[in-house]
Amino acid sequence: MYLKTPLIDMLNQNKVGRSIKLKMEAYQPSGSFKLRGMEFLCRYEVEAGATHLVSSSGGNAGLSAAYAGRKLGVKTTVVLPVTTPSSVIKKLELEGAETIVFGEAWDEANDYALELTRDDTTAYIPPFEHPKLWEGHSTIVDELKEDCDVQPDLIILSVGGGGLLCGIVEGLKRNNWTDTSILAVETEGAASLYGAVKADKLIKLDKIDTVATSLGAKTVSPKALEYSKKYNVIPHLVTDEAATKACARFADEYRTLVEPACGASISVVYDNPEVIKRFKNIVVIVCGGAKVDLDEIIEWRK
Repeated sequence: MYLKTPLIDMLNQNKVGRSIKLKMEAYQPSGSFKLRGMEFLCRYEVEAGATHLVSSSGGNAGLSAAYAGRKLGVKTTVVLPVTTPSSVIKKLELEGAETIVFGEAWDEANDYALELTRDDTTAYIPPFEHPKLWEGHSTIVDELKEDCDVQPDLIILSVGGGGLLCGIVEGLKRNNWTDTSILAVETEGAASLYGAVKADKLIKLDKIDTVATSLGAKTVSPKALEYSKKYNVIPHLVTDEAATKACARFADEYRTLVEPACGASISVVYDNPEVIKRFKNIVVIVCGGAKVDLDEIIEWRK
């Protein structure tokens, strides 16, 4: 169901003595890395007897759940916050999913999704908080182990709820790469991991204030905070402007549309902050994104 994605050289950013590679998760059939974890979790629930899957997502997780549900032949319902673009709702419906719009942010949509999963044949499919999701996402590292000439000393990824971060850490553990550092990137208006690490405890943001709405979890996964304290995880913040500029530049250079949640990670390479200058073998997870279209890219480019 999910694809093994290409690992390509970021030639215009490679310097003497430094290599930067792009793991192109934007090429997954659902548009993002989330299909990996969703396949693992949805298949697990269907094999356990579920005939109806209910997810909560403003975009990528919902699209991946809908794709997996269609492939597995079961009904799928996706609860979405009001910030979800109509284009995403249309994509979900094309996958055959039922859509319900509820709540100002993901947290409220998620609470409603939980209310819909009270019978034995309906399974709740969270967007980031489940070990099966992390197990699926961890396959990214298995593929890096096959394709990288040398072990990366830094993996750059975006953090919303923390599912990708958890999966990458689990993959690093399985492949004995735990000395690889992770740069965990958020935009300033969705810094739930950054705030949690700084406070040394989980926090809840008052609101999500970013164009990168896919990063809009007010509280990060407890496991993501645990892993951030235990392993070489470096929280890092970028501006919305940096993320959107990166999306436009990436579209020009790699003929691929990604949303600001992904552009946040790419912007780190383009802007070359001090935090990455000591690393020599870098992989950027191009996590993808369905909540973007060409008109938006053109606007950001202006």
